[in-house]
Amino acid sequence: MKKIFSIVIVIAAFTFACKKPDGFVITGKITNAEGKYLCLEELKVASSIPVDSVQLGKDGSFKFEGRIGYPNFYLLRLTNKNFVTLLVDTVEKIKVYGDAANFSRDYIVEGSPGSMLVQELNNKLTKTKHKLDSISSRVNVFRSHAEYRDTVIKWNQELYFIKQSQIKYSTDFVQKHPFSMASVLALYQKFDDSNYVVQDLQSLKVAASALNSFFPKSEHVKALYANTQRLMMEEKNNKLQQFIAKNGVNSPEIILPNNNGREIALSSLAGKIVLIQFWSALNRDSRIQNEALVELYNKYKSKGLEIYQVSVDTDRSTWINAIEKDGLSWINVGDMKGSVKATNYYNVQSIPSNYILDKERQIVYKNLMGPALDRAIGKLTR
Repeated sequence: MKKIFSIVIVIAAFTFACKKPDGFVITGKITNAEGKYLCLEELKVASSIPVDSVQLGKDGSFKFEGRIGYPNFYLLRLTNKNFVTLLVDTVEKIKVYGDAANFSRDYIVEGSPGSMLVQELNNKLTKTKHKLDSISSRVNVFRSHAEYRDTVIKWNQELYFIKQSQIKYSTDFVQKHPFSMASVLALYQKFDDSNYVVQDLQSLKVAASALNSFFPKSEHVKALYANTQRLMMEEKNNKLQQFIAKNGVNSPEIILPNNNGREIALSSLAGKIVLIQFWSALNRDSRIQNEALVELYNKYKSKGLEIYQVSVDTDRSTWINAIEKDGLSWINVGDMKGSVKATNYYNVQSIPSNYILDKERQIVYKNLMGPALDRAIGKLTR
């Protein structure tokens, strides 16, 4: 009996020893900081909130503990301008050492790979900004110098190459660490109030997609993902405007027969908000989209919305059956030869595809789906 009891104790002790500790721990020392308060703050997207604080003793030692479900950013703050940024993972045991006089500029962090990447990013950008500020100061000081014009050209070249070096470093960083939350920081770093360092949309898309798949509940990742979607939409709209400028006509005319054989011109809908929808009765995505369009049409038709749906089908009976089955009560047209001229006019690359025209027949959006489509129509029909 004693032997069995001993075995139970050993197993229990082994289980306890193997159990991973819960939560993160941040410890360390800050010299020359006796009597000062060190605050731990959670860094939000647009602010920070206090989590805990401790008054430092003679040896400057401190300890903070907490629990999180995914990596998150925290600040260790002595004063408003004297703080360090940490990227804390769920069960990390982090050690931070520094001196109160230059805590934000010269500190040591151990036990946190993410925090070390954050330090690397901040140090690199700080050095870059120092170089840029140094040259800019010389430009201002020597503005009245006799050889200013020739010299400023050289300085501007230096400024350009310094910025390009930082851009390359930060872009490479994001591509190298797409699954690290440190990339969020890299993507939001700025040279100044209006100029982001990383300007490559592809890098933004890769990081946003990767991080969203790993940390979908993170406030920072949600903001990054939403911002990326907005920039992608802006890019599409810019391409649309380029297309319009290249073709010289904002909304090319379409004249095609409806399901009763009567020709209907797009221009006959002047004064209405028009959704031009290219679709096929044989395309599954088009049929699914039809369900959403029925709801959209019922919601906004009394406010001036009209749908001008262009079929790219070649079989009339299939087209007619789909119109009846899906309950499409708006204008449906198609020549049953693929409506090639119309698709070429509007540079249709895939179906379903759409354009939205305002009351002046100006194309204002392209290929919006779901909530984005509803918001756009709602805005135009106010």
